[in-house]
Amino acid sequence: MSAEAEVRSAAEELVAAFGRGDLDAYFACFADDATFLFHTTDRLLTSTEDYRREWARWAAEDGFAVRDCVTEDSLVQVFGDAAVLTHRVRTTVATHEGESQLQERETIVFARRGGRWLAVHEHLSPDPSA
Repeated sequence: MSAEAEVRSAAEELVAAFGRGDLDAYFACFADDATFLFHTTDRLLTSTEDYRREWARWAAEDGFAVRDCVTEDSLVQVFGDAAVLTHRVRTTVATHEGESQLQERETIVFARRGGRWLAVHEHLSPDPSA
């Protein structure tokens, strides 16, 4: 399997786990020292554990849960043991206020660690075309 195909497979696993709300499988797709930059948070999250705590806060305060996630227009660029995935994501989420659909663009940086592609950085922004 080519490196590009391996990265696509790792990304598909990550998005699928996210979309079905399987947090253990989702967070297992990230390196422990991954960083996260979301337009919905006021700071850079500097580890997967930091992101887990933020997610728990969203769930406790807002009733946040992911119901579904669909990806399209993905591009993978491989640079040796690093790769960049860009794509559009449409996510259905639930909160205490009900369900809504988010349309965003995302960049995920992967690194090959221990023979496996792990996400090491994620950047999410609103999709201006939505």
